[in-house]
Amino acid sequence: MALIPTTILTGFLGAGKTTLLNRILQQPHGHKIAVIENEFGQENIDNEILVQDSTEQIVEMNNGCICCTVRGDLIVALTTLARRRAAGELNFDRVIIETTGMANPGPVAQTFFVDDEVAMHFMLDAIVTVVDAKHAMAQLDQQEEAQRQVGFADKLLLSKTDLVSTEEVAALTSRLKRINPRAPVITLDPQHTPIDEILDIRGFNLNAKLEIDPDFLATEEHAHEHSGDDCDHPSHQHEGHAHHDHHHAHHNDEISAFVFKSERPFDTARLDEFLGGLVQVYGPRMLRYKGVLLMDGADRKVVFQGVHQIMGSDVGGKWDANETRGSKMVFIGKNLPKDIFIRGLEQCLV
Repeated sequence: MALIPTTILTGFLGAGKTTLLNRILQQPHGHKIAVIENEFGQENIDNEILVQDSTEQIVEMNNGCICCTVRGDLIVALTTLARRRAAGELNFDRVIIETTGMANPGPVAQTFFVDDEVAMHFMLDAIVTVVDAKHAMAQLDQQEEAQRQVGFADKLLLSKTDLVSTEEVAALTSRLKRINPRAPVITLDPQHTPIDEILDIRGFNLNAKLEIDPDFLATEEHAHEHSGDDCDHPSHQHEGHAHHDHHHAHHNDEISAFVFKSERPFDTARLDEFLGGLVQVYGPRMLRYKGVLLMDGADRKVVFQGVHQIMGSDVGGKWDANETRGSKMVFIGKNLPKDIFIRGLEQCLV
C-alpha cells in the first residue's frame, strides 16, 4: 500500500494557518485530507473554528476531509488514524498537521523517521511555513521559534502582504532567503487557496531537485570576496559577516544558511566519517541539510538530507552527458561554524 503523504503546516502565532486550513477544508478540491491539529495545551483555541464539536476527537467534514485534535503524542494520533483507515472506518488520502504557533517543527518532522509504524504508513511530503508579512520582521528579531519555522521550511507562504508596502515585502523576502535559500517564497492570494503550493511538494523526497535560491549563491560569493580570501582566522571571518549583516539592516539572525559547492568528487569513506562527526557534535543545531553529491568512481548522483541528528542518503539519477558534475550542499542551522564545515568538506574531496 502506498505511503500517505503528510504536510506539516507551521507558522508563528497569528500568521494565518487556521484561515488557510479553513479555506482548504471548504474547497471542492477532490482530496480527502485528514487535518491533525497538533495542540499540546489544555484547551485548543482553534477548536471552535475547525472542529465545531469539542467533545469529539475526530470529526468528518462534508467534503470528505477529517479534523483530528491531538493533545498529546503525535505518534499515537498518526498510528490511530492509519489503523482506522485500514479498518475502513476513515477514508483519507493525505494528512496536514497544523502545529501550534510557538512550535519547533523539528520534533514533528523527526516523528516520521524515528517510529517504525509511522514510517510504515506515512511519508513526510514537506514542511510549509506561513509567514505574516506585517509582523514577521519583529518576530524574526525576537523569537527563535519564528526563525526555526522559516529554517525548516520547504516552502514559505507570505500572508497579509496587502498590509505592507512592496518595499517591505521585498526586504522580508530577502531576509527569508538568507535564512533559508532552498525554500521558494510564495505570496498567498486571499481569493485563491493554493492547494497545489501546499500538497505534493516532495520537499523531503531525497530524489527531488535540490532548490537553492540563485541570488543567495551570489550573495554568498559577494560576502566571501569582502571577508578576505587570504585570512582564515574565524574572528576575521566573523567581522566580514557582520559587515554583510550591517548592509541588511542589522538582522543578525541566529538561524542562517550556507552552501558548499565543488566539482571535485568526494571520497566516500572520508565523507561518511566527517558527516557522522558533524551530526554527533552539531546535530541539535542543524535544522535542515540536503545535498546532491559527486562521489569518486560513481556514475550516479548521491542525494542526502537530514533533520537534526537524523540523516539519510540514497542513490539518485545518472549524470546527464551535458551536465556539469559536482556537489552542491546546503546547511541551515543555529550558529553553525561555517568555516569548520567548509574546511572539513574540502578535506573529504579526492
